[in-house]
Amino acid sequence: MSRAPRRPEHRGLRRYLLDDERIVIAMHQHWGKVAEPVATTLATLVPVVWLDTAMPLHARVVANLAWWAWFAVVGRMTWRLLQWRHDWFVATDRRLILTYGMLTHKVAMMPLMKVTDMSYSRSPMGRLLGYGRFLMESAGQEQALRKVSWVPHPDRTYRAICAEMFGGADETQDDTLVDEAGGDLTALPGADYSRAMPVRAPHERDPRIGRADTGPIRVQPRRRS
Repeated sequence: MSRAPRRPEHRGLRRYLLDDERIVIAMHQHWGKVAEPVATTLATLVPVVWLDTAMPLHARVVANLAWWAWFAVVGRMTWRLLQWRHDWFVATDRRLILTYGMLTHKVAMMPLMKVTDMSYSRSPMGRLLGYGRFLMESAGQEQALRKVSWVPHPDRTYRAICAEMFGGADETQDDTLVDEAGGDLTALPGADYSRAMPVRAPHERDPRIGRADTGPIRVQPRRRS
């Protein structure tokens, strides 16, 4: 029995999906994308407050200019946050979608059947904060969607997309990895989205497994008849 397609609760995504299209992933990019404007706003507040308290009355114009400059920094941070909340990275059972842009709204898409190779990289900061960058290769002409940066939970997201591309996922379990578009992104401890490629770890007390099970395989000499 096939599952009913999961529809996004965010109405901004509904316009891009077909009625029978099932969401595998729907998420915003990692919060690290907006960490710089937020940190800059907080850091510049300190000297502005110092100027406001240290400047004498006849030099208040300097403090006023500093405050106006800080308000511009706040406006930049607000704009970047609005853009971050407006952008979506979506993977369905048919395609990959990236929506971005506030004033000029853009949608980049790549069908899953066109993806011939997908890899991702994680910088040292990405491993620390938990984000990565996806790189998709396709056959034929160049596609509109080739690179997706600031992907949160890259390991689980990569496995979820690969499971959808290669097939064989367990249809009796929910294999969606959804954010605000329709569910909880964080899975329970031990959850695995690579159900198309199950891995079973051997029990540590299994007598058939020795301590050096990853070493070279011993080949028994052939007995002469």
